[in-house]
Amino acid sequence: MSDVADAAKRLVLGRPFRTERLGHTLLRKRIALPVFASDALSSVAYAPDEILLTLSIAGLGAALISPWVGLAVAVVLVAVVASYRQNVHAYPSGGGDYEVATVNLGPRAGVSVASALLVDYVLTVAVSISSGAQYAAAAVPALRGHETPFAIGVVLLLMVLNLRGVKESGRLFALPTYLFMAAVGTVAVVGFVRWATGTLPMAESAELEIVPQSGFDQGLVGLAGAFLVLRAFASGSAALTGVEAISNGVPAFRKPKSRNAATTLLLLGTLSTTFIMSILLLAQATHAHIVEDPATQLLRDGEPVGEEYVQDPLIAQLSEAVFSGFGPAIALIAVVTGLILVLAANTAFNGFPVLGSILARDGYLPRQLHTRGDRLAFSNGIISLALGAVVLIWAFDAQVTRLIHLYIVGVFVSFTLSQLGMVRHWNRELRTEPDTQARARMKRSRAINAVGLGLTGTVLVVVLITKFTRGAWIALLAMACIFVVMQAIRRHYARVSEELALGDDPAAARALPSRVHAIVLVSRLHKPTMRALAYARATRPSVLEAVTVSVDPDDVARLREEWEALDLPVALKILDSPFREITRPVLGYVRSIRRASPRDLVVVYVPEYVVGHWWEHLLHNQSALRLKSRLLFTPGVVVASVPWQLRSVDPATSGRGVPAPPGGPGQTEGGA
Repeated sequence: MSDVADAAKRLVLGRPFRTERLGHTLLRKRIALPVFASDALSSVAYAPDEILLTLSIAGLGAALISPWVGLAVAVVLVAVVASYRQNVHAYPSGGGDYEVATVNLGPRAGVSVASALLVDYVLTVAVSISSGAQYAAAAVPALRGHETPFAIGVVLLLMVLNLRGVKESGRLFALPTYLFMAAVGTVAVVGFVRWATGTLPMAESAELEIVPQSGFDQGLVGLAGAFLVLRAFASGSAALTGVEAISNGVPAFRKPKSRNAATTLLLLGTLSTTFIMSILLLAQATHAHIVEDPATQLLRDGEPVGEEYVQDPLIAQLSEAVFSGFGPAIALIAVVTGLILVLAANTAFNGFPVLGSILARDGYLPRQLHTRGDRLAFSNGIISLALGAVVLIWAFDAQVTRLIHLYIVGVFVSFTLSQLGMVRHWNRELRTEPDTQARARMKRSRAINAVGLGLTGTVLVVVLITKFTRGAWIALLAMACIFVVMQAIRRHYARVSEELALGDDPAAARALPSRVHAIVLVSRLHKPTMRALAYARATRPSVLEAVTVSVDPDDVARLREEWEALDLPVALKILDSPFREITRPVLGYVRSIRRASPRDLVVVYVPEYVVGHWWEHLLHNQSALRLKSRLLFTPGVVVASVPWQLRSVDPATSGRGVPAPPGGPGQTEGGA
């Protein structure tokens, strides 16, 4: 069974890597860009849609300001990218926002940032995959109505690909990411050329009329209009998610790590800003419409278009207009856009495990998250992220509009605290730096981070105000729960560490027990019994006895006769059990020995069968398992398992390896 499982694992994940190959998994910039920046790049496939969708609540005229909302998003994006370029130079260890906040603002701020990032990474996967599933359903009508299982399947596929290793998954994702960049760039260039020459056709949805919702009949006027613009800006700010992943992933870059990470950030900022503004300007030029409920909000000849109308995503509408009549180009753009949305989740699959490993190292998460798997990836972190995303996709039915309101809260919490931490970092460095040129660089970096702090803090306030009642409270609640759990884990590890420390007198920990009292548990006389007694005798304990429990008087009488007939040099003690229990009499006897001689060490030898089939576990060792689980909680007691391999394990070697000299009991099952 284990051989089959191992073969299947090797087939799916590949051969394990030796630890010294860790350096070969580091990424060049051309691979690091699709690995770490695909999330932010892919946001151009849904962030403009969310801006237009929100503004459409106020009717057709509101969409005219969409480029200005996009420009505000682009300004914040540029400021954040510039700020994080300072971060990766100052803190290249991979801790990212968590390390910055912890060092400069204290552990609680660091855990707050980590909680926000963990939630946001899970949401990144859920939103990106759900959006990709919608594009897939638009391209393949057979998928309509099945977006949720399709999205869950894609998450599991990404999990497997990332378990194979960061470098291998990066190579797989590089081509689709670069194809997406080329596709969106081509749409922008061709679209603007056709617009400049007067040959750009209108989008298919341009002929439709948008019905404003109640309260917005006059458009974007008054307080409600301003609030709606802020909501559109907050939704569009989803384009900034993923920037922080590069600061968390600096250790995965090749040397010089900081410079390569900063260059990747610059490329990311330039491409994302260009793409978002191009799409919004082309959407205005083609009069493309995106609404939340097309069946009722869109009118054709004064009548609602109805449920049969299918609203294509914005990039799909633009490609149909720009490449009107050229089907292959339209299909290619739809395919690569869907792919980049799916692969954008790979940013989280690289950021979440690294952050989880750092948190586990610091004692805030289970230690298992700190270890690398066979392929030198943080396997436990990858699996945890996939499971969290699957739960969200299932709970929200893979609907981007419902998930997007939870999405960007966490990332702006981390942005704001990180920039505040960086400002304090530069203030501290300036107090001790005598070099004039170095001080000038630090002041410039501090100014950049201060601007980033002001902008990200403002966006955070806007997001909380505009999205709190629409689902952002769920993300905040999740962050609070994770914060509390991580603090509890930290306290537990600290308490255990203090309890296990040697203290002021290390010699006391090396003190030997006054005597060793060995007990071999017996059910009947057979080969496992003899082996267990042989092992016990080989340790030369101060006292050695065999113990059996009288459940059936006839069985006990037969055991006594066989014991005396073999003339075994070990005393057999029979414990009475009027209620036919095994565990309680043994526990009572062991505890009585401890009470009589508290300084003695009691070693209980438990014979156990080693079986070759899963169903055999149900037939053997049940009493042994119950006994061991109870004895482990008894101070001053050591439990030693004595294995006996049945023929089902390996017919050629079962039972071999150690002679069975006189003296030994069997396992606690009555011959089972």
